[in-house]
Amino acid sequence: MLAYLPIIVAVIAFFIVSIKILNEYERAVVFRLGRVIGAKGPGLFILIPIIDSMVRVSKRVLTLDVPNQDVITMDNVSVEVNAVVYFRVVDPVKAIIEVEDYLFATSQLAQTTLRSVCGSAELDELLSQREEINEKIQQLLDEQTDPWGIKVQAVELKHIDLPAEMQRAMAKQAEAERERRAKVINAEGEQQAATKLKEAAIILAESPAALQLRYLQTMREMASGSTSTVIPIPFDLLKPFMDGKK
Repeated sequence: MLAYLPIIVAVIAFFIVSIKILNEYERAVVFRLGRVIGAKGPGLFILIPIIDSMVRVSKRVLTLDVPNQDVITMDNVSVEVNAVVYFRVVDPVKAIIEVEDYLFATSQLAQTTLRSVCGSAELDELLSQREEINEKIQQLLDEQTDPWGIKVQAVELKHIDLPAEMQRAMAKQAEAERERRAKVINAEGEQQAATKLKEAAIILAESPAALQLRYLQTMREMASGSTSTVIPIPFDLLKPFMDGKK
């Protein structure tokens, strides 16, 4: 029994060194004598010591924060833009053998693509068409990272920082636009009021009884809102003046 003890210990040590366990979201790119033989996992698998080696790759969605980029738009406005990129590894073998560091490479590519896309748009488009800009950056990044086994799922612009003088100019423009809308609304209100007054005047002119009732209502309002005495004039005395007669 003691003669087999070294063999038993060697076998146990072999299994301890050889057995690997990966989580559900992990894959192992296995190299045998320097040649890639594929990806293994998740769960338990065995590597041959000395002969095999592996590189762990996470298949979860990764978040990449793109730092501020100085961009000059098509209408020659200097702005600072930053974004966030969401991507994941879909082919672990390509992510390891096609590019040295897929995280660094994706970060650099995201920065250059962000500058390129934002620089080809005008300032108004950056401010009002963010969804279209996000989709364009996402498509370009996805196409360029596809050979690396990476899928870019979304790109979101976070901040667009404008120069102080541009912010003041935009504030003045917004204030002028609000004043213009207020004047237009006021003019439309006066036009509608004038139209209603004209219609009321036509109705009163065609109906003397309605005009007399309106006259009495006006006298009542004057009497209720004044401390002085109001003496009404008979409506018939006013009719010659309304008819344009002496």
